[in-house]
Amino acid sequence: MHTAQSNPGWDGKSPSPGTSKVPWRVYNIGAQTSVNLLAFIETIEKALGKTAEKNMLPMQPGDVEATYADDESLAKDVGYRPSIFLEREYRHS
Repeated sequence: MHTAQSNPGWDGKSPSPGTSKVPWRVYNIGAQTSVNLLAFIETIEKALGKTAEKNMLPMQPGDVEATYADDESLAKDVGYRPSIFLEREYRHS
């Protein structure tokens, strides 16, 4: 059995792909705005032409009221900032 070992060279405040054993970075990609979950599901339904089966429950431990993608690190590292909004891109007549 292997025991997990920490990486003493890892800095959680500024990880570096150059010093990390992992040769990639994960970026949070979004449009710097919140989207209502039911509106998001409705947009997917329209795009697929299907209705989702929803099981509405109260807020669960770990759920958050609102969130959005902060793409500052993506813009800084890659020079790209998304500007796509679901309602505009997947609108059906």
